[in-house]
Amino acid sequence: MAFFDSQIVQDEAKRLFGDYQQLMQLGSEYGKFDREGKKLYIDRMEDVMDRYRVFMKRFELSEDFQAKLTVEQLRTQLGQFGLTPETMFNQMHQTLERMKTQLEKEL
Repeated sequence: MAFFDSQIVQDEAKRLFGDYQQLMQLGSEYGKFDREGKKLYIDRMEDVMDRYRVFMKRFELSEDFQAKLTVEQLRTQLGQFGLTPETMFNQMHQTLERMKTQLEKEL
């Protein structure tokens, strides 16, 4: 079975990208959240980033041509901005850590 033909892969992709999109929309209101809302947002964003990292690792480990092509396309797109998937995830992690630090300072 091809990687993208898997119902599990399709379901996880749909959930993952839907959750990410919702968080991005919510993020535009982040400054208006109370402390608990900010903590919840950060926790959910960390969860989505962890899920996304696992999802991408599945692509990388797959022998499926389409999965490998997808990884290469992502690397090419990120490369245009001087990034790799690893640096992208590291930068997202650092951003979330800064958000946590800022939240602790607001006490």
